[in-house]
Amino acid sequence: MQAELPAEDHLVRPFRLFAAASIALALSGVPMVVHAQSFTDTQRGDIEAIIKSYLVSHPEVLEEAMNELTKRQAAAETQKHEESIAKNASLIFDSSRGVTLGNKNGDVTFVEFFDYNCGYCKRAMSDMLDLMKNDPKLKVVLKEFPVLGDGSVEAAKVAVAVRMQDPTGQKYLDFHQKLLGGRGPADKARAMAAAKEAGLDTAKIEKDIASPEVKATNEENFQMAEEMGLNGTPSYVIGRQIVIVAVGLDCLKEKIGIACCGYATC
Repeated sequence: MQAELPAEDHLVRPFRLFAAASIALALSGVPMVVHAQSFTDTQRGDIEAIIKSYLVSHPEVLEEAMNELTKRQAAAETQKHEESIAKNASLIFDSSRGVTLGNKNGDVTFVEFFDYNCGYCKRAMSDMLDLMKNDPKLKVVLKEFPVLGDGSVEAAKVAVAVRMQDPTGQKYLDFHQKLLGGRGPADKARAMAAAKEAGLDTAKIEKDIASPEVKATNEENFQMAEEMGLNGTPSYVIGRQIVIVAVGLDCLKEKIGIACCGYATC
């Protein structure tokens, strides 16, 4: 025979269940539609008091709910990233408008979106060079993403013209290191100086800057970045993963491992 609940539990339990449901729905972002006439003023007051009392007595419920919400949001963000990468895969990994370095037939493609005036990009350049040096199977693709002002846009235009002049990517890499690794803000003058130092034809660069290819490259890179939700530099696409801002060499190695074999270390 089931024990009879105390009178207070008979009265309070429905409100507790409603309170728990209200909290769960509020934290999950699902709207809960309740008509104003569903409860009397007294019932609404009782419900509010019960919710407050329950949360004060069991604050860990909020932490658990927020942790679960964070997990679900992260999973949704990962799915969104994977879908956007799949939709734009040919442009991200194989576009002729990207600069391809390393092993062009590599088993993992490491794509970096960067800005020549980004301090984090300057520090992260050594990570990219280290990865390329120590992983002979890695394909590296560089994409200009000038988001930090007019100087960045000017430098990016010169960089695209350098790429147009150097299909091997070797002089581009030399130019890239000189400009990104240099001191002071990057602009057209500094980019042209870096190009000259790297042995490129600066007269041809001046001509190519005005070509439709430079504009098309810039538009293509921004389109990809927008669709993938890239809002900072450096940003990386590694397999089906998107990494926004500099995360350090060890983390990048883990992402490459996951892209290669499904584990941080293959």
